[in-house]
Amino acid sequence: MPAIAAQKLQPVLSVFWREETLSARGETFTGRLYVPAEVPDNAGLVLHLHGGHFNSGSPAEGQAVATALTEAGAVVFSLSYPLAPVQRFPETLERIYAALEALARGRNRWATRGAPLYIAGEEAGGNLAAALAMMARDRGGPALAGQILFSPMLDACLGTASLRDVQAGPVGCRWADGWADYLGTPERAAHPYAAPLQATRLAGLPPALLISGQDDPMRDEAAQYADRLGQAGIAVRHVEFTAPTRWPQAYADAAEEGSCLCKSCGEIAAFYKRTAPS
Repeated sequence: MPAIAAQKLQPVLSVFWREETLSARGETFTGRLYVPAEVPDNAGLVLHLHGGHFNSGSPAEGQAVATALTEAGAVVFSLSYPLAPVQRFPETLERIYAALEALARGRNRWATRGAPLYIAGEEAGGNLAAALAMMARDRGGPALAGQILFSPMLDACLGTASLRDVQAGPVGCRWADGWADYLGTPERAAHPYAAPLQATRLAGLPPALLISGQDDPMRDEAAQYADRLGQAGIAVRHVEFTAPTRWPQAYADAAEEGSCLCKSCGEIAAFYKRTAPS
């Protein structure tokens, strides 16, 4: 495992992070590199996409989730991706895919050459992670060991019961505004990379871990996607924590003993173990 200069890292609980860059297609991508205090020899490498609603969020706001992914036993690169409406679908995804390719090519810079590669994200970042899994499948790589989706925004229709419970609707809510900024025009929602829950071809995707809560606005989308992945023959686990969980607000808070994000660490560690190359 390559040595990392500890004096340049910022401590967060048992995790350290530093600002880092990736270079791909003549472009430099910025983000945060998270490393556990004790890096397992078989640690995977995770590309993390922070939460928000496509038009908001940052790696700083995704620190709690990135830390949970790291504490579970992986090295995590939390990417600063372009926000809508400055950049929209599909350009946003193409740039993130380029970053994923760069991370895969240079994985021995932070982990071992054969380290399993994962993608993960919460809310809008969960959408982008699910879409990246489809792109990697369709384009023949990079090979992914798994995808970890926290309360993913997967359906632009905003018609689920869990969204109605928080009085979300087609206009005047942050989810609708985010979708509008990301898609630009309604017809783009028909593309499977834009709204993965509407995809008709899910076979061949990597194993998935979906995490949500009973009081989570994205609860129904997570459950439906997990069901559809299972029907397509994909190894999938959906964890729905008992309310009250404060999802998705809990993603912005540091994991505390007994919190849902803290409990997620065990699920993530088990997922890493199940999907690690034999």
